[in-house]
Amino acid sequence: MSTLAHTMMTTARSADSGLAGPGDLDRYPYNESPAGERVAPVWDSADQDLGRVGRRAAGNRGRGLHGQLVQQLGQMIVSGDLGADRPLVPEEIGQRFEVSRTVVRESLRVLEAKGLVSARPNVGTRVRPVSDWNLLDPDIIEWRAFGPQRDDQRRELGELRWMIEPLAARLAAGHGREEVQQRLADMVEIMGHALGQGDGITFSRADSEFHSLLIQLAGNRMLEHLSGIVSAALQVSGGPVTGCDRPTEASLVHHSRIVDALAAGDGSGAESAMRQLLTVHPEVERVVPAPREH
Repeated sequence: MSTLAHTMMTTARSADSGLAGPGDLDRYPYNESPAGERVAPVWDSADQDLGRVGRRAAGNRGRGLHGQLVQQLGQMIVSGDLGADRPLVPEEIGQRFEVSRTVVRESLRVLEAKGLVSARPNVGTRVRPVSDWNLLDPDIIEWRAFGPQRDDQRRELGELRWMIEPLAARLAAGHGREEVQQRLADMVEIMGHALGQGDGITFSRADSEFHSLLIQLAGNRMLEHLSGIVSAALQVSGGPVTGCDRPTEASLVHHSRIVDALAAGDGSGAESAMRQLLTVHPEVERVVPAPREH
C-alpha cells in the first residue's frame, strides 16, 4: 500500500477529522444548515446583484461526488494530512473514495485552480506548498478556519476586514443607489426581528448580505471582488472576534448607524460606524487587530 493510500485511510478513520470513509462522501464535517430552515423571501430578489449576496463564491458543496471529493481532499491538504510535495495518485483516490476516474480528475483540476496541487507531465499531481495556495479562495478560507490553522485564519480575516470594510463604507456614502441603500435598511430590519426571536441563522444571513451589499455600493470593482472574502469571514468567524460574530443589540445599533450615515452622504460617519462595528467585544483582550511582532 502506498504512503498516500495509508495516509488517506488512516485519516478517514479518525473520529477527530470527521473525514469520510469509502462510499460515505456525503458525511464531510462542514454541512450546510438544514434545508428546511429558510429565511424571509428577501433572498429571492429578481435583481441578481441584490439577491446574490451570501452565496459562496466557490460553492462546491451540493454538487454531488465531485464537489464532495473536492471538499474532502481540500480539507486533508489544508490540515496537513497530505503534506507539501506529496504525490496524489488518481487511481488510489478513486479506490479509496469509490468514485470514478472522471470525478477524481475533475476534482484535482479544481484543487489545481485553487493552487493546492500541481500536475506536471512525467511527475504527476503533487500537493503544493502553502505559499502557492490561493488564500483568498472562500473554500480555502473555510478549510483553514476549521483546521489546525483556525486561530491564524480568524486573525488574518479580522485584519483584512479591518482594512477593507471601513474604506468601503466611506466610498459607499458617495454613491446614491437608493435601491441598495433600501436593501441595507431592510437587512437591518430583518436582523432586528431575528434578534428579538433569537434566530441566529436569519441574523447571520442578513448580516452577510448587509456587508456584501455595502462593498458593492462602494463602486470599486476590485473591492467588490473581495465581497466573497467578507462573506466567508462572517460564516467561519466562530467566536467573538468582531461585532458581527453573534446577534447583539450593540451590533444592530452600529449597523443602523452605518445605514443612517450612508443616507446622509456622511462618508466619515459611515467609516467610523464600521470601525466600531468591527471592534471586538469588551471581554476580548484586543480591541482592534494589533500589529504582530516579527
